[in-house]
Amino acid sequence: MAGCVFHPDRGLQFRARKLVRALNRHDLVGSMGRVGTAGGIAAMESFFSLLQKNVLDRRSWQTRDQPRIAIVTWIERTYHRRRRQKRLSGLTPVEYEAIMNTGVALTA
Repeated sequence: MAGCVFHPDRGLQFRARKLVRALNRHDLVGSMGRVGTAGGIAAMESFFSLLQKNVLDRRSWQTRDQPRIAIVTWIERTYHRRRRQKRLSGLTPVEYEAIMNTGVALTA
């Protein structure tokens, strides 16, 4: 879990010293946007809603590794390869990366 980002809302409990110490103890990174900038939070909530509906709620899990593998598989096979993104001009993340990397290769 080292390096994971904990992205809460701006509730007072999420700024408490006790929470900050717990994040540090577990090598987690705290991330909190400014007041009035809901864009990042909305995007994350949308992503986690899709993840919950398409992966986590579909079956019960016997071990911790099962949902971890299912999440990674869903992200790599479905979310990155098939889901078109408005911010990427209607391309999937994989298509966008391929175009960007081709452009970089051509300039080198």
